[in-house]
Amino acid sequence: MILSTVVISPVLAASQQQNDLLSRIFVFDRYSELVQLLQNSILAGAVLGIIGGFVGMFVMMRDHAFAVHGVSEMSFAGAALALLLGYDVITGSMIGSIISALLIGMMGVKKSESNSVIGALMPFGLGLGILFLSLYQGRSANKFSLLTGQIVSVDGDQLNAMIAGAIVIIAILTLIWRPLSFASLDPEVAQAKGVPMRTLSLVFMVVLGIAVALSVQVVGSLLVLALLITPSAAALQVTASPLKALILSVIFAELAIVGGILLALAGSLPISPYVTSVSFVIYLICRIIGGIRRRHSASGRIARQTQEDAHHHPASV
Repeated sequence: MILSTVVISPVLAASQQQNDLLSRIFVFDRYSELVQLLQNSILAGAVLGIIGGFVGMFVMMRDHAFAVHGVSEMSFAGAALALLLGYDVITGSMIGSIISALLIGMMGVKKSESNSVIGALMPFGLGLGILFLSLYQGRSANKFSLLTGQIVSVDGDQLNAMIAGAIVIIAILTLIWRPLSFASLDPEVAQAKGVPMRTLSLVFMVVLGIAVALSVQVVGSLLVLALLITPSAAALQVTASPLKALILSVIFAELAIVGGILLALAGSLPISPYVTSVSFVIYLICRIIGGIRRRHSASGRIARQTQEDAHHHPASV
């Protein structure tokens, strides 16, 4: 009897721990009330999904995924400094993002140059951010939210600022769509044709800086890649059409951010694990679909080639 109690107790303890873990991840008590209460955060997520879908496509076309990480670290430093000095965190994040974006755009037009600039800025921005947070004596939740994001911080004014930022970003990208696409897909030919490469690079990096700053306040500086990179990367796995890829990128970004927020409302964890998990699942599914399509396409080409060879070189009787 004693032996069975000893054996069962660890099992019960492990089961209790699993239940506690699940209760932290998913708790749907008063869920509808939370959805109503945090409508601004859900709308802000929808706006960020549009921004992430548009900007992410050009990030992938220009192979600037590394730049997103570098800009987010400087955005984190700016936000941490603003938190330390008692100023608006979003403004500090925006200033840090735009400064880093301008530095990357001015100092690194070529990919090799930009990567070295980003590699120097990333640890510098992260180090500054850690320094400022170490000096900050306020609530620890404020520090943590800069890294992992929060969903309760979006008020009406911030939502309006996000909407205005989204309009500006989409308007700028629409105006420079053709030359930026040309410069991104074939930079050498574009430069020979007289396309202003440095100007386009600066404009796009500023747009990227604004997009990162707007995203950091919701998903955090460490996981902004899940919003600006993963949806576009997933879209490019299933289509080669730029327009279809853009539409899918926006849809995937909306599913990741809005779905992540709705899941986060049902738990006590930060928003970023939910957003990154949804985003990665979407990418994984698209990767599998793209692999199956490519395999079938290759098999079809081999079959057609075999039939053509048999037609042109019939077997001798």
